[in-house]
Amino acid sequence: MRILIVDDEPTVHDGYRLALSPPPASAAALSAMAGELFGDLPDAPPHNDDAPVFDTVHHLQGLDAVAEVERALAAGDPFRIAFIDVRMPAGIDGRDTARRIRALDPDIQIVIVTGYSDFSLVDIARVAGPVDKLFYIAKPFEVGEVAQLAASLGKRWGMDRALRDAHATLARQLVQLEQQAAELAANERRALHVASHDSLTEAPNRVAFQRALHERVRRPGAFAVAMLDLDRFKQVNDTMGHLAGDALLRAVCRQLQDALPEGGMVARLGGDEFGLLYDTQDQASGLATADALVAACSTTVTIFGQSVRGAASMGLIVADPAGGNDAVHLLRRADLALNDAKRHGRNCARLFDRELDENVRLRQRIEKGLSRAIERCELSLAFQPIVSGAAHEIVGFETLLRWNTREHGPVSPAIFIPIAEESNLIHELGDWVLERSLMAVKRFPGQYVSVNVSPRQFRRQNFVADIRARVERAGVDPARIQIEITETAIFDDAEGAARTLDQLRALGFRIALDDFGTGYSSLYNIRTFALDTLKIDRSFIEGMPRERESLAIVRSIIHLAHSLGLNVVAEGVETQAHVDLLRAAGASHLQGAFFSCPVTAAQAIGLAHRRWLAGTGMRPTPLARTGTDG
Repeated sequence: MRILIVDDEPTVHDGYRLALSPPPASAAALSAMAGELFGDLPDAPPHNDDAPVFDTVHHLQGLDAVAEVERALAAGDPFRIAFIDVRMPAGIDGRDTARRIRALDPDIQIVIVTGYSDFSLVDIARVAGPVDKLFYIAKPFEVGEVAQLAASLGKRWGMDRALRDAHATLARQLVQLEQQAAELAANERRALHVASHDSLTEAPNRVAFQRALHERVRRPGAFAVAMLDLDRFKQVNDTMGHLAGDALLRAVCRQLQDALPEGGMVARLGGDEFGLLYDTQDQASGLATADALVAACSTTVTIFGQSVRGAASMGLIVADPAGGNDAVHLLRRADLALNDAKRHGRNCARLFDRELDENVRLRQRIEKGLSRAIERCELSLAFQPIVSGAAHEIVGFETLLRWNTREHGPVSPAIFIPIAEESNLIHELGDWVLERSLMAVKRFPGQYVSVNVSPRQFRRQNFVADIRARVERAGVDPARIQIEITETAIFDDAEGAARTLDQLRALGFRIALDDFGTGYSSLYNIRTFALDTLKIDRSFIEGMPRERESLAIVRSIIHLAHSLGLNVVAEGVETQAHVDLLRAAGASHLQGAFFSCPVTAAQAIGLAHRRWLAGTGMRPTPLARTGTDG
């Protein structure tokens, strides 16, 4: 260990050298030899390998000592102890030397060595402290006293340095721990935000919405729970791309947040569906707020430089202000009201009605019954003739599905077909209808059958391959099968629909567009897609005798079809007046109860072989009429 000696008397330095120099290596050996020679001499003290080794540096005056301390610190090899005489006539005295050394090295242990009492030790401590690093020895000193003090203070210096390094390490670790704790807290906040918010709109997500709803039902007071869907959102995605759809969702979310009453909540539940929660006074005020929210969505938004007209449907329920509400039931009923809004033309808000619950239970019973209808032989086909020419030649039959339940009797197709369409049951029913139609057409002398295909069937990936395989298996010419589709089926995916229709036409199938005049951009559709026949919706036929507008529409459709080389079938012909007006307008094919109600397969075969329905009143015994069939 390094020790600095500062004293102006050279003889004193000799004393320090004697005290701090290591004993000669031969001392122990000489003591052992003396013991052997003289017998009873006391044993020499054993040699201590752990005794400190002192590296002393001596200076006669303070300025040199201060410079030495400065050099040692710069070299990274500081002194542990400095023994400083007080009275030094040349340069600076011991007090000033101690002050300057302490200023350079706060860790050094300073020992003031003096034989005089005229120096104030308190004054020295004031400038060279702290007191726990300042010690005193009186002159003349004992050699052993200096050696012992040097060893103790040198060891203490090492311990102080180790303790200081440990404190510094702990301080750094504490700072690191604090930084890590702050990072963990920030990450936790981010994780909670991500877990409870939608990444696209930054609005609360379904989890946060359900949590807020469960908390709200515990508090008294009326509030509204609403579900909102964007109308025709798929069209935006298909025509402008998903980036445009995302931009529309963000814009609608901002509009809802701006229009929502203070304290309300807008959450994106997924896709184009939003959940809303807001306080209200009663059902009337809750519905008024919902109407305002729907109106806020019905604005034109500029997306990527293009104007997009927004629209939304909303369903809501106002919770009982007395309490006792169930969050799950509220959500389910708001969703039922939303479905009701969609069925009533969209772009509106509908309040939950208890009849909706009854309708849901009825739909569930119908769906359950439909799933067993085939195996229980409850399904049947009816056939309605399609006639042509003044002599009313039967050229084809439209097949109509009937369901006669054991428990409830006949169920209208207007009820069970939409339910089947919303589930996978429509595929099973459609396949059954096609198989029975193929069996029937094989017994007709030459007429075709017209089979209705639902939008979900038409969009099925293997639709063309499946119908081709079934027709080939039955040994039926595809030209005797007419596929009836609605504009809805081809409008939702125009590109895919065009490919499907081209494939069907290439195989020889007939294509008829059903309910023409009630869908979207009809003229565009018939020019774009491969069609053979337009079927005029019965609503126009019914109004012909009393409404000039309906007559004008029918005439326009017939003229348009002839211009494009298409056949026209007028549905819902029920009176002679209908027949006369349609013949005058140029209609070539007619269908309706005036000629025949839907009949059984056996009756249809008989009519097909008869071939003509001359005159009026050719009414075979009909099946029980249900729904809106002709």
